[in-house]
Amino acid sequence: MIQIKNLTKKYGQKTVLNSINIKFEKGKVYGIVGENGAGKTTLFRCIAGLEKYTGEILSDFEILKNRLGLLLTDPFFFSKITGREYIQLLANARQIQLNDIESKNLFNLPLDQYASTYSTGMKKKLALTAILLQENQVFVLDEPFNGVDIQSNLVITELIKKLKATEKTVLISSHIFSTLAETCDEIFLIKNGEILRKVNQKDFSDLEAEMKEFSIGDRINKLELK
Repeated sequence: MIQIKNLTKKYGQKTVLNSINIKFEKGKVYGIVGENGAGKTTLFRCIAGLEKYTGEILSDFEILKNRLGLLLTDPFFFSKITGREYIQLLANARQIQLNDIESKNLFNLPLDQYASTYSTGMKKKLALTAILLQENQVFVLDEPFNGVDIQSNLVITELIKKLKATEKTVLISSHIFSTLAETCDEIFLIKNGEILRKVNQKDFSDLEAEMKEFSIGDRINKLELK
């Protein structure tokens, strides 16, 4: 279980997150949706221990970040590290003994090639593979489907379902609503750094319609396309 109490994050005078209160339970998948700049990535970085904030983040773990796998939108790789070395590095950080990495190469990546030369989608798949092999209990996935081919998106969707079945806690942000609807138990709508509402699975279609109306409105009609 992870409980966030009155979490506030500011950059100078700008408030990015304003008194966030959420609870995440084991064995459930949660979606975080909102426009660009709404605060999704900052919230994830706070949970992962990468940002200072006011408020509290409580969990069942002594040190949450040591049991958490974070997939960033744009993963960083050192210029002279191969895919294989990257996976081994992250495993070493958790004192995990890996045998036969090749058999765990879920996305058939060129593991002996420098990771910095990978495409955007390949980098994301490498980073995801590495955190999966760390045996984490919590997974925070920031836009895991962006920049990834259709086949791999199907694999990632099934991976999320498997993580849920093995009692992991999974947090996802995505602009692809259909993937959230297929995997999430609850979705939180965030706007201007505040949680506007929580939606259960049975009401996902209503939320999607509401978001379309809010995002699109009559903007397209104003173009007067011919």
